[in-house]
This record gives sequence, structure tokens and C-alpha cells, in this order.
Amino acid sequence: MNAHAVVVEQPHQLQVRELALVEPTDNDLVVDICWSGISTGTEKLLWSGRMPTFPGMGYPLVPGYESVGRVAQAGRSTKYEIGEMVFVPGAACFGEVRGLFGGAASRVVIPALRALRISEALGERGTLLALAATAYHAYSSPGAARPELIIGHGVLGRMIARLAVIAGGKPIVWETNPARRVGAQGYDVIDPADDKTSNYRSICDVSGDSKVLDSLIARGAPGCEIVLAGFYDEPLSFSFAPAFLREAKIRVAAQWKPPELLAVRDLAETGRLSLDELITHRSTPDNADAAYRTAFSDSTCLKMILDWRRPQ
Repeated sequence: MNAHAVVVEQPHQLQVRELALVEPTDNDLVVDICWSGISTGTEKLLWSGRMPTFPGMGYPLVPGYESVGRVAQAGRSTKYEIGEMVFVPGAACFGEVRGLFGGAASRVVIPALRALRISEALGERGTLLALAATAYHAYSSPGAARPELIIGHGVLGRMIARLAVIAGGKPIVWETNPARRVGAQGYDVIDPADDKTSNYRSICDVSGDSKVLDSLIARGAPGCEIVLAGFYDEPLSFSFAPAFLREAKIRVAAQWKPPELLAVRDLAETGRLSLDELITHRSTPDNADAAYRTAFSDSTCLKMILDWRRPQ
């Protein structure tokens, strides 16, 4: 059994080629992918060669952890039916080609426990569930406060802001790019130069800017918490005295957990969490190289997805 997959052969070199898939077991699903999303965080670092040391790193590799497809085969020990629509958070089914994260392919083999049923109504928007779960994870830990200030109005920043509004908050979002200040839903997006507030209790950074900490600490209230929810390819540092005076706390938000994925799926399927106006660009796998370059370089591109439904 073969599939066509996006393969990053080495930094800045990407192609779609046919790969053999591992044989599925009784606990596995074979999923025909309909859409896969391109991450402008971790996947950009993989593509550019700037990804820090990370388990599973190495080239060639198949990227992608934002995929939606239909069950084509279901192992006897699974509880899935042929044709069900599922979210796929990546796969490791390509033999010697690394699957980091392995979702950008026409077909994948995954353990049934990793798949998540989603409604037909979500369609291509189901690719956004990984980012929604990442946003949910940043503030789902016990005692975590709703973000009052969010840095960056990309898809992840918008997800965090929308979830904060659902929880009863009204955060401020900093965005330096005027073109990205549109699309707010129940919160305000401003140029950081126009914000004079210096008593934020909870600040969330999704910019990935390793030099941002000092400016955020300066805007914090005593006892403030700064959550790092981006992915940073350079060391972070900060001046000690301002952080000392505020007794600032710095927390890293890492990978989402399965219950958080379930939570955002339910929020999206009931309409409480809007996934609209986030997918701005679409392409086909035969134009994958150009699609990835657009996703990584065009500031008007919030989320690019590949449509795998056309035969390769």
C-alpha cells in the first residue's frame, strides 16, 4: 500500500513523492486524507533547517499534524466504520522516511486511539483543531488565569483570544502588522506602540520572538504570569531586576493533551468556538512547494491547506 506524501528532503528542498506505507494492524486505521494544514511555526522551522534538537528530527521527513480524512480501512479491534471523518494529528507510517509529524500525505496508517471523530459539518476547518487544542492547553491547567494580553494575531493568537472571550474575558491583542489587525471577534487588536497599560496580570506570547520577554515583563502587574505558547528557535533571556520587582512567573505551554482536543472539538461542533475566517489559502499537492513557501512568507496567509481529494 502506497501514498503520495510531502517530503522535506533537506532544508528548503521539498517535493511530493510516492512512499510505501507500513502494514496496518488490527488496532490501526487506514485514512484517506482530504485536507492537511501547513504550520507556520514548527513546520517552518523544519523546512528552514532551524528546528532545535527534537525527538524524531532528521531528513528526509514527512511533515504535518493538522489533517482531516475518511476511514478507508478499520482494524478489527477498532470501533470505527468505513467512511467516518476523522482528525489525524500526524502519523509514523512511512518506513525509513521519518514522520515528523507525518500528516501531509494522501493516505496514512495510524493507531485508532490517535484518531478523533469529527462532524461532517467541520469539513476542512477540522484541520484547525490542533491549533485550537494548543490554544486551549495554554490556559487549561489548574489555577491558570485567562489571558489579558496576547502577543500576535495569527491563527494561534486568534484561537487563544476566541477561547478567552468564550470564558468571559476581553483580551487585548498586540499585532505589529496592520494587515493582521482585522478579524477580531469580541476583543481588540492594537499596535503595541499604542498601548500604555503596564499592569497586565496574564500575558500570552505566541510570536515566537525570543527577544520579547523584557518588553512583556515591563507591562506586567506584580505577580504577573507570562505564558510562552510560541515555538522559539533561539535562546530566551531577560533582565532580572524588572522580573524580580514584579515577582513575575514564566510558564511554557507545550503539547496539547487528548482531553483538550476533545474539548475544542466539542466547542467547535456546538458552534461556541468559531473556526471561520482562519483558512485563507488553499492549494493542491502538485503545487506543494509553492504552497509551503507562500505559507511561510506571505503575511496575508493565516492558514494554508492542501486539498488531497484530487487523484495524484
